[in-house]
Amino acid sequence: MFMQKTELLYEGKAKKVYATEDPEYCIVSYKDDATAFNGLKKGTIVGKGVVNNRMSNFMFKLLEQKGIKTHFVEELNERDTVVRKVSIVPLEVIVRNKAAGSLSKRLGLEEGTPMRVPVLEFCYKNDDLGDPMVNNYHILAAGFATQEEIDKIASMSLAVNKTMIEFFKSVNVDLIDFKLEFGKTSDGEIILADEISPDTCRFWDIHTGEKLDKDRFRRDMGGVEEAYAEMMKRIGLN
Repeated sequence: MFMQKTELLYEGKAKKVYATEDPEYCIVSYKDDATAFNGLKKGTIVGKGVVNNRMSNFMFKLLEQKGIKTHFVEELNERDTVVRKVSIVPLEVIVRNKAAGSLSKRLGLEEGTPMRVPVLEFCYKNDDLGDPMVNNYHILAAGFATQEEIDKIASMSLAVNKTMIEFFKSVNVDLIDFKLEFGKTSDGEIILADEISPDTCRFWDIHTGEKLDKDRFRRDMGGVEEAYAEMMKRIGLN
């Protein structure tokens, strides 16, 4: 499939989205810009765009093999990928297997505390409001999604979690938590969109607990580029 960028449709904190000559497809271009705390902290992680693009595509292909439909179409180069055009459901889905970050603070749980069952959290995608957490009642009342769509997104998120836990365990990585986004195609089908990367997941070394993700940037831990490179190496993409 030969696709070219036509006009810039959207520029976010980590990616640019371009139209193509085919209205059913877009090109996503990954940037090295890094933000945290809803944009309050900004910086650059050299090579991040390459890692996030290639790793996301690798994971989308793995999930497709498990029957989970995604927006992935074709990787064009290290930073650019053709994806199916979707209208994003205005919800972020956070899947938590162990306590970390905001969950630790909210519930007073030590980081790394295992959850007895995977925790699903929904947040309303709105930077101005700080992506507030919402429940099913909020989602239905505000019209963000229907109950059928909520159920579909929840079941897909848990299926993604199951596949990813198993895969990352095989490369000695503990999947602590991660964020997903979903979109609707032109015919109304809900598919997995956005990205799966060290930007959107918490990855800890299964033996040492070393953080191999964006927390190193958020918390000024250093070794950020090295952590991203290590995740590429773990999944065999270096």
